[in-house]
Amino acid sequence: MTSQVAAFRWVPPFAQGYALDHRVRWALEEAGLPYDVILVDREILDGSEYRAWQPFGQVPAYRDDQVELFESGAIVLHLARQSEALAPTSAAGFARVTAWVIAALNSVEPHAKSFAGLETFHAGEPWVKDYRPVAESGLRRKLTGLNVWLENREFLEDRFTAGDIVMSTVLRELTDSGILNDYSATRSYVERCVSRPAFQRAIQAQLEDYKRNTPPGIGD
Repeated sequence: MTSQVAAFRWVPPFAQGYALDHRVRWALEEAGLPYDVILVDREILDGSEYRAWQPFGQVPAYRDDQVELFESGAIVLHLARQSEALAPTSAAGFARVTAWVIAALNSVEPHAKSFAGLETFHAGEPWVKDYRPVAESGLRRKLTGLNVWLENREFLEDRFTAGDIVMSTVLRELTDSGILNDYSATRSYVERCVSRPAFQRAIQAQLEDYKRNTPPGIGD
């Protein structure tokens, strides 16, 4: 069975290239594993059949001949067990990859989303001025630790892994804010990751799906 990945049929321009199915597509591209994309919209997401696959009505969802899964981190780790392109085969090596995936999602992403979302979703709201220093301080603590780790390293470990897929996609959401300019090792790390051909293929495929399914009247 060719694996299947559920992805949005279309999202508004500000979100294009950032919906989290691109993590799964990237992992599949790195591993050279074939996959089909199932495009979903709000009606499908709210339906009982999809909720039996993804209980929260989100993307991505994933299935192959072994499992049905949701949550991008879990899916990427499942794929990493299938391909040495995504993780070492040793127990110790795979454990390190798992730690980095969890670190990206638990230690870094909440702060990154909290900070980035101030302008994306809450620009102009009166509480933002007082909250911004709090959000920025928390994020900078994480970025400082990560930047020290990445100095003199090309990737999180001694080679590219699934941990880099998840971490770099978390950090990529900070690019427009300019905050990564203060952390040169981390900025360079993100640039290395997203310049990989597999990332470019994954993002291009996602954007092509949106382009084909743009609702009438948008962008005319």
